[in-house]
Amino acid sequence: MNKTVVVNVKHFFKYYIYKKMSFFFKKYYAHDDFNFCEKNNKVYILEYKPYSRIKFWKIIKIL
Repeated sequence: MNKTVVVNVKHFFKYYIYKKMSFFFKKYYAHDDFNFCEKNNKVYILEYKPYSRIKFWKIIKIL
């Protein structure tokens, strides 16, 4: 997948009965124009026009 980056986002939530914090991961496919991203980079993504069937996000900034 050229010019595509898989971004994992960690979401936290709290069970209202048990009062326990838990989390889950959501996977987003983002478009990288110049292939600058590497593994374990932190990035900002923005919802954008559809690039393909699964890509609806664009990388704005690499931290």
